[in-house]
Amino acid sequence: QVQLQASGGGLVQPGGSLRLSCTASKNIFSIIRMGWYRQTPGKQREMVAQITNRGVTNYKDSVQGRFTISTISKDNAESKVYLQMTSVKPEDTAVYYCEAYYLTGDGAPTLLMGQGTLVTVSS
Repeated sequence: QVQLQASGGGLVQPGGSLRLSCTASKNIFSIIRMGWYRQTPGKQREMVAQITNRGVTNYKDSVQGRFTISTISKDNAESKVYLQMTSVKPEDTAVYYCEAYYLTGDGAPTLLMGQGTLVTVSS
């Protein structure tokens, strides 16, 4: 079974940059979409950025122009998704999770969410 593992979180000062990485335990074929979500205590998880298998991106309004999502493919399969965070703000503090939406070998659409990585923006 495929698993996703996010990394790269940590403490960063306001205005700084950070890059999050998410690696799949196996190459994922038939990707439909990959993305990043975040959650803070007491709030619902929210979409931060998504990228489709055609490279179409979608961002939460408050991160548009500051965050960039990208993927790396190997052997025609998605293996990693990144979130480049720049000009970070204290309100970006959250646990960040990566997501993969794909078709399994028998054609079943599957949504997979990985373990999170904590990002803290503070001086």
